[in-house]
Amino acid sequence: MHIFNITFQAVAALLAIGLLGFWIIKRNIIPADILRFLSILAIQIALPSIVFATVITQFSPSSSVNWWQYQLWWLVFVAIALFLSLVAMFVSAKATRREFALSLFFQNGLFFPFIIMNGIFGPANPYVAVLFIFIAFYPSLFFSTNHLFFKKSNMKTEKGLKEDNPKSRMRLWRILNPVLISTVIAASIKLLGAERHLPPFLLTVFQLLGGMAMPLLMLILGGSLYVDFKSKGPIYIKEVMKFVLIKNIFFPLAFIAMLVFVRPDYPVALIIFLESAVPPITGISIHTQRHGGNTSITNQFVLGSFIFSILTIPVTFSLFNRYFPTP
Repeated sequence: MHIFNITFQAVAALLAIGLLGFWIIKRNIIPADILRFLSILAIQIALPSIVFATVITQFSPSSSVNWWQYQLWWLVFVAIALFLSLVAMFVSAKATRREFALSLFFQNGLFFPFIIMNGIFGPANPYVAVLFIFIAFYPSLFFSTNHLFFKKSNMKTEKGLKEDNPKSRMRLWRILNPVLISTVIAASIKLLGAERHLPPFLLTVFQLLGGMAMPLLMLILGGSLYVDFKSKGPIYIKEVMKFVLIKNIFFPLAFIAMLVFVRPDYPVALIIFLESAVPPITGISIHTQRHGGNTSITNQFVLGSFIFSILTIPVTFSLFNRYFPTP
């Protein structure tokens, strides 16, 4: 029950901030147009800052001698998640299968695990640094492959954006994104033992900037959901319930079964479980719109999964804890 309560509180905190963002935009306290600027601030500045500061302060190459295996485990996770997503997409209605699979495959792999880990193990726990190294290439995967879930004929050009052709999709900045760069630089500094040469004030700057990341992203999510739902498109109750059952319940149960069979080290097992149990990444609707997909249903997938995660994550985490007790 202790694990359930802690996990419940962590997820509830995230949802409360998202609800605040929804209310702020609804009441027009700040204009909806500013969400784009806040997204840039969060993704290109705050998020890389918290990754850099966490890896520098919490990653220990001497105690994590097998750190290089984390990326191999990430590839295993991606392969299994892709297989499950492609199989499960046929549960959805034919018209929305691509959005269904896209939302299943790309999870909110940074902030939900980050907050849950801090809630359970405290802010100085060693698992967050492992998480950032584990998932370092995830943004690159997302930006360079999300278009593959849509037919080329469905892609359309947004106002003010260049046509999303193969060259633009594979632009270098989408592969060498700020999160990956900050992870590589910080890990390299730690492996070389050069962190002692960093000025203390510099680390403080990164920690302060990084502290904005989680609140900003959740406020943006809530505000974006309000903007998207103002259009009052059709409500896909049946499809959303299918999605929640698969994403929030079947996925974590399937990965728990795999983890029990394979028995990896606790940090790897913890991260793989959390990656399987969290809702979709918040940028799903933006890229669905860019590629001519059904933005309304992806927003509903995200919202439905987020709402139900307040119960499904604590319940499945409690089950995980039975097989992988907290050290």
